[in-house]
Parts: sequence; C-alpha cells; structure tokens
Amino acid sequence: MSPFRLTWAGICIALVALTGGNTYGQEYRDVVVIVLDGSGSMGELMGAGGQRQQKMAAASEALKTVLLQIPDSTHVGLLAFGQRAGNGNWAYEIGPRDDARMTAAIDSVRPGGGTPLGQHMKLAADRLMKERAKQFGYGSYRMLVVTDGEANDANLVEKYTQEIMGRGVTIDVIGVAMAKAHTLANKVHSYRGADDPAALTQALSEVFAEVSASSSGGGAVDFELLEGLPFEVAAAMISTLGMPSNHPIGERPRQAAAPRSLSGSNPRNSVPTPPRDAGDSGDSGFPRLWGAIFVIVIVLLVVRKKRRH
Repeated sequence: MSPFRLTWAGICIALVALTGGNTYGQEYRDVVVIVLDGSGSMGELMGAGGQRQQKMAAASEALKTVLLQIPDSTHVGLLAFGQRAGNGNWAYEIGPRDDARMTAAIDSVRPGGGTPLGQHMKLAADRLMKERAKQFGYGSYRMLVVTDGEANDANLVEKYTQEIMGRGVTIDVIGVAMAKAHTLANKVHSYRGADDPAALTQALSEVFAEVSASSSGGGAVDFELLEGLPFEVAAAMISTLGMPSNHPIGERPRQAAAPRSLSGSNPRNSVPTPPRDAGDSGDSGFPRLWGAIFVIVIVLLVVRKKRRH
C-alpha cells in the first residue's frame, strides 16, 4: 500500500490536529446513541416457558451485558422514553464507558406511557450531528433503536428516517417480541427481531460487533505525511474543505448574519456571505469539495517530492 494514499480519514485527522486537537494521533471514536423504548408495553412478558421475562428487564440485562464490554474508543449515549427515575430524556450522556453510571442509567428506565419514537430519533440524530462536528466528520455515527411497537408519531418517523440516513448515520433497529416486523424493517440499514431474552442479547452483541469492525480504519500514515505542514498550507486546506451538513434534522441550515458593508452603508459595496450550517466549520458544495481535493493532492505531491530528496 502506498504511504501517500489520500483518504478522508487522514484529512480529518490533520484538520483536528491543526485546529487545536490532539497534536498527534487523534483518537478514532465510534459514536452510538441507543434509543430505548420505555413505553408501557415494555412491561409485558416475552419468551416462552421458564425463560419468560419482562421485556424491559430483559432489555436492561442485555444492555448491561453488552455495553459493559465495549472499548473506550466507542462512545455511547442512552436516550430513553417512558418513566425514568431521573429527569430528562438522556439516561446516559454520550461519552466513554463508565460502568457504575451506565448500570444506574440503564436501571433508571421504567415502562410507562406511549411511543414517541420519531421525536426521540430526531433528538438522537441531532446529538450525533454535534458529535460529528466536534470530530470534523471523522469517526462513525450510529443510532440503535430498541423498541417493541410502532410509534405514536409515525409521521415523524417517516419524515426523519430518510434524512438521518442521508446524513451518513447508520440506523439499526431491534424489534422486541413483535408479532410482525416493525415498519422500519425495510427502511433502515439493519433490522433484527428478538423474541426471547437470549435473542435480544445476541442482537445487541451483533450490532456492537459491527461497530467494532468499522473502527479498524487507519489514518496514522496519512497524518504523518501532513504533520508539520506550513501554517499557510494548513489554513488553505481548512478554508477549502467542505464539511458534511451537521445542522439539526428536519430543519434548514441557519443563515449566517450579513456582514457589515466594507464601504460605509452602501449595500452595493457589501460582500454577501453564503449560508452555513450551524454545526459546520465551512461552506459545503461541489466546487468547494473539488477545490479541497485539488489543494490536498498538491500538498501530498510536495511532501512526497521533499521526502525523495
């Protein structure tokens, strides 16, 4: 493999380092938000014979079994609806594994109420967009929905699902003891049915195994090539690189405030500013993307030439 291979991973590592992040070897982080159904029906039993167990109890045990084994490189958030011991929707804020807090967060979810799934999918996706903006788009972003029924706000589920996936977020759904597959089954990246506690644990394990598999991407070689570039080159790369759209789901990108006129109050002398996303670090667009590619290719060619001498 050529040491001068151009990858988006390497580009993003360089941007993080050059704009105040870790000086070397920015950590690759997978970010997963679990949307846990805590509706009243999760208080019903699942399984057969001696393995019958309350759905919520089975989900809690399965989550603790799987989440207490994830690596620190995987950051997890638990977003739940239903009746919770604490206040707010976030049982566990996005972050690295903390066994004590994570166990308490999972146990705090109690069955009760309806299934506002669409509303919570938006909350989860909006937070993922913020996390992606922090990491300059580097990393993987996933939403795992664990539910036992159809949403009360099915119109919002329909409205948000396609946009969330279109933004590069992977959506996995686990249907807990459902008579038939969830309506999301044919719309998301993966769907797994779990009719008993063991199957639920297995389904969760499979999803997080996929997360671990996706974190094997490299970027250190690319970073070594780009490390130590002149400030002017770094600034040019940052200013031309188009970042993914990280504004809230279902909302339009915020418009940047119009700049003051450069020559008094004459509007004809003012310089218009293109719209920017709330979470973006620059303008998006096809021309900017190709401009970024051109600049980075030139930079890599220069670095390679210097190393040959």
